[in-house]
Amino acid sequence: MLREYDVIVVGGGHAGCEAANAAGKLGSSVLLVTMNMNTIAQMSCNPAMGGVAKGQIVREIDALGGGSGVVSDLSAIQFRMLNRSKGPAMWSPRTQNDRMLFAEEWRLMLERNRNVDFWQDMCTGLIIEGDSVVGVKTAIGVDIKSKAVVLTNGTFLNGTIHLGEKQFGGGRAGERAATGITEELVQLGFETGRMKTGTPPRVDGRSLDYAKMEEQFGDENPSKFSYSDTKPLSNQRSCYITYTNPETHEMLKEGFDRSPMFNGAIKSSGPRYCPSIEDKINRFADRDRHQIFVEPEGWNTVEIYVNGFSTSLPEEIQVKAMQMIPGFEQAKMFRPGYAIEYDYFPPTQLKHTLETKIIDGLYFAGQINGTTGYEEAACQGLMAGINAHRKVNSQDPFILGRSEAYIGVLIDDLITKGTEEPYRMFTSRAEYRILLRQDNADIRLTRIGHALGLADDLALANVESKIKGTDELKRSLQKEGVAVDTANVVLRKRNSSPISQQVKLSSLITRPNITMEDVLGMSVKSKELAVELNTQHIDIISQTEIQLKYEGYINREQDVAKKMNRLDEVKIPEDLDYSLLKSLSSEAKEKLSNLKPATIGQASRVSGVSPSDISVLLVFLGR
Repeated sequence: MLREYDVIVVGGGHAGCEAANAAGKLGSSVLLVTMNMNTIAQMSCNPAMGGVAKGQIVREIDALGGGSGVVSDLSAIQFRMLNRSKGPAMWSPRTQNDRMLFAEEWRLMLERNRNVDFWQDMCTGLIIEGDSVVGVKTAIGVDIKSKAVVLTNGTFLNGTIHLGEKQFGGGRAGERAATGITEELVQLGFETGRMKTGTPPRVDGRSLDYAKMEEQFGDENPSKFSYSDTKPLSNQRSCYITYTNPETHEMLKEGFDRSPMFNGAIKSSGPRYCPSIEDKINRFADRDRHQIFVEPEGWNTVEIYVNGFSTSLPEEIQVKAMQMIPGFEQAKMFRPGYAIEYDYFPPTQLKHTLETKIIDGLYFAGQINGTTGYEEAACQGLMAGINAHRKVNSQDPFILGRSEAYIGVLIDDLITKGTEEPYRMFTSRAEYRILLRQDNADIRLTRIGHALGLADDLALANVESKIKGTDELKRSLQKEGVAVDTANVVLRKRNSSPISQQVKLSSLITRPNITMEDVLGMSVKSKELAVELNTQHIDIISQTEIQLKYEGYINREQDVAKKMNRLDEVKIPEDLDYSLLKSLSSEAKEKLSNLKPATIGQASRVSGVSPSDISVLLVFLGR
């Protein structure tokens, strides 16, 4: 019999790693139960972290004191800041990663966490007493007691792999599915459903002709995810871009009658924004080509990830179709692509803490909640780990609002709206995205992370230095005037309207084609200050520019957020009987009775609940 733990985390993927690491760092005794110790933090699909909106999430995890940003930096082989041509609210960091190094760095981080123990075994059930979870049961017959349990089962719950007309059980290629948990949770009263995801083939990079592809370089001056002392890349590996063609599409169509997507073998919903290649050529029949990203799996391996070619067609069709793509004529396949169906639990069954409403002390995080993506899983794991620790120690729950973090948007979307297809984060999902930029995640969240006990003193000191320096440089630019002649030399070069009288330096930064470098070039005093401050913190100049250039938009969004946040402060009694409120619409009564929102703000975001329904609730609550 193993010792009793404060928190048991089931699953060693991205959600499980963050959950175990966070609860352990905060002081809880943690047991990480995984079916295979050698696949902890496995990058099951693409070898990359971040991207549009996802990069913001990784930055937020790091700012709070989580591990994904550090691990991503330590295993990166390429860094790119996406959407640089757009405004800073859209800038999104992304790394290409060494798959093996990523998993190794995560495992080492967990092993350095003295409060985290490991147990290699399959979790087959829960130990329930009354309406509380008190431990887990494993396949080899071991019962392990705990005060809280975090389930992060990924795609393993009754996982079924589809490859052409073949089907076999598995949670990932070469790994068995997890059984028992779904059935037990259903008996306890949980609703469940099925979802689908897929992965493309991997090929031998030595068999590709890169001369026929477009080389995709990393950034010239690469940044990084973590606000800690991880080092930016000094050299990078290139990725490549090629395209499918009509011949590729015709070959793929030959296998459609044997495709599980089209012959009825797969009945569940897949990720809308990451469709399979057969889905793409079926849905977008007017397009004669689709982009293929050729991504190396690491520094020292020849294995290549064929991004954009996700498929579950028969393997012989995959090979023939792929060899019609420019540069892939002699391609050798390491392993075919496949689709996988798995159980998930609609997340409307959760509280904002990710604790289930039915079973006390039981938390769900990651793909079990219907999300897709490493980053979405990791941030849920972090929040579940924090809240499991706080629950065990009788502390108040930790919840992030929609105006505080993309993490807050994601969790609120899940538990308020639910999802019937794999949920993926986009910048468009965040109504306060000007506030939730990747560059200010530390300013927004590191003080919070430090107060929780996750972010260390050095992280707090770094962000305080950044905030102080930015404020100092802003004040200098807002106070110092610039002579007409000095300013107009630069303004004319930038095709910007000249000035006729002296203005403050800060006013010129608001012009769209004027940069911080231009403005600092007009002033010896402010330039000297900027150089001095930027040696203390490399981000001060860029942070100052963003805050001054977008000040009006930022202030407006903060005002809107404050007004909306007032609704989130109005609590709704858990036992409120909505059927007694005669003026509520029938749809609102049904939706609110099922969901039981905790606040008026949450109720206002429920699909089918109208502004007039919210007015009725406010009147009833005396507001």
